[in-house]
Amino acid sequence: MELIHIRDIGLASADDNVVLERAAIQGLVLLTHDRQTIPSFAYQRIIEGLPMPGVFLVRDDMPIAQAIEQILIAAYCLSSEECKGVVRYFPIR
Repeated sequence: MELIHIRDIGLASADDNVVLERAAIQGLVLLTHDRQTIPSFAYQRIIEGLPMPGVFLVRDDMPIAQAIEQILIAAYCLSSEECKGVVRYFPIR
């Protein structure tokens, strides 16, 4: 599993569409707390037929240990094909 922090690639202040485009180019699932804007941009990419390798949305108030556990389970159990075009919300209920 490859993890890239957007700050490390110069995208810390980039628009959501730029971040999603970079994730799509690199085939990376986006992990974020941004439940306000990212989902609509992700769904718009799907509607437009643009690549969208997936988004994992984690609640800000989710306990760290629970978040890590659920994200690792999802990362290891889901194939990249199963994540494409999907926005997943954590915690999983």
